[in-house]
Amino acid sequence: MLDPYVYPGTNILRNILGIQDRQILDDAEADYVSLRLRELAENPLEGSYDVNHFAKMHKYIFQDIYEWAGKIRTINIEKEEPALGGLSIEYSDKVKIEGDLSDALKKMVSRSWTNLSLDDRAKYFSEDLAAVWKVHGFREGNTRLAVTFCCQFIEAQGIPIDRTIFEKHSTYARTALVAYSAVFHDLGDLSKKEYLERIIRDSLEHAKTLCKV
Repeated sequence: MLDPYVYPGTNILRNILGIQDRQILDDAEADYVSLRLRELAENPLEGSYDVNHFAKMHKYIFQDIYEWAGKIRTINIEKEEPALGGLSIEYSDKVKIEGDLSDALKKMVSRSWTNLSLDDRAKYFSEDLAAVWKVHGFREGNTRLAVTFCCQFIEAQGIPIDRTIFEKHSTYARTALVAYSAVFHDLGDLSKKEYLERIIRDSLEHAKTLCKV
């Protein structure tokens, strides 16, 4: 199946800037997205933490790069993961994206976060972040969006979290999400949850320490 999101004959995403060089596009995207993420850290995007709010945040983050920012993907996707020996996570089917995402967000919103211990917060926040991420509702930008959205949500509950840990260790964070989500229809449950729970616990604990300074 042809990918309507890329320039013909390439694997480079169509973009507002018209860039068809992978490295130049990656650099431009990183610059624009970094700016938008800083803005969101200072001025959270208001909403109800539902699918519509999630899509609005994607549009905000990627508005400078992609015309389809904020629009649910229209194709199914696979990504070979070195951590899984080339296997891809089983992301949500395109027709199930909104339903799967809605279920994951409702579960996150319904928890009594302030009554949980640090260990339980790390456990359940890992579970919810991974569930939101595994949907992979957009053609690009899903990890940055999921982390930013879920961190904003937990902060809105009065629970500080150090987002910079995810930024400084972005490769580890994504690999941890992959490891957490490695559950397959044919191969069974190959997931390893401890890596994601560790970085989230560190982020929660470090933020708590900073608040005391």
